[in-house]
Amino acid sequence: MHLTYTKHETVSLKAHPDFDEAWLQDRIADDPTILGLGDLNLLDRERTHAKAGRLDLLLYSDAEDTRYEVELMLGATDESHVIRCIEYWDIERRRYPAYNHVAVLVAEDVTSRFLNVLALFSGTIPFIAIQLNALKVGDQIVLNFVKVLDQRILRRDDTTEVSSPVTDRATWEGKTKTTFLATVDALFDVAKTKAAELGDKKDWQPNYTKSYIGVAHGNRRSTFLEFRPMKTFMWLKAWVDDGEGLVEALKNKGFEAEDDENEVWVKLTAGDYKKHQAAIDAVVINATTTWLDE
Repeated sequence: MHLTYTKHETVSLKAHPDFDEAWLQDRIADDPTILGLGDLNLLDRERTHAKAGRLDLLLYSDAEDTRYEVELMLGATDESHVIRCIEYWDIERRRYPAYNHVAVLVAEDVTSRFLNVLALFSGTIPFIAIQLNALKVGDQIVLNFVKVLDQRILRRDDTTEVSSPVTDRATWEGKTKTTFLATVDALFDVAKTKAAELGDKKDWQPNYTKSYIGVAHGNRRSTFLEFRPMKTFMWLKAWVDDGEGLVEALKNKGFEAEDDENEVWVKLTAGDYKKHQAAIDAVVINATTTWLDE
């Protein structure tokens, strides 16, 4: 099909008589994927929070067991919407701790001032800022959502047992593939073997919680290694000594991996461990060594 160039016109939804926040909310509720955050579903809208107002949209990713608390704003970002967005996120994560939660702010103008402020939350609050650009093309309007800030990974010291109640293996067997649990078992054995080589004699057991599988080391619970099996993939999180080097090696092998101040996150799909066992084992070995050397 031959494409032709057409000039667009930027439209301010806030100033336009035919569009308002309810209209925008309807568009996202009809198709949450337009936000560009993946295959999301609508869980609730105008969700009432006692003494805190109404949450515009609550979206959910079934594949990642993640809920997105979305606050919408026409016009430029202001303090009240930022605070409200974080407050809704905090209420929801406390009320439903079994899920991962991400605060999302959508505004027509995300100013640099607020980007700087939001960046201060990095590693503490999983926060996404999206700038909405409304474009008029002929007699039609197009909504373009641009992610200008994405800080979804928390620091190691922000993960606690308080928000992840203990469960058991049977629960995980009912919510994920046996392939991923087999990978967790194999990596757990790698960690135990390395610990034994380093002279560690304490008992090692998986620490099953509702949102991740961590490590029980004697009487100590730790998230220096954390496994998050989902329905179609799993996350391996490891606190390591050389995050940058490990992530570079993993990316060279085609893995989706991130390094946040030596906290490495690796996305594993079925079959990845058999194909690249040495590379994945290296992450666990590094994490075990680093943790026992603390």
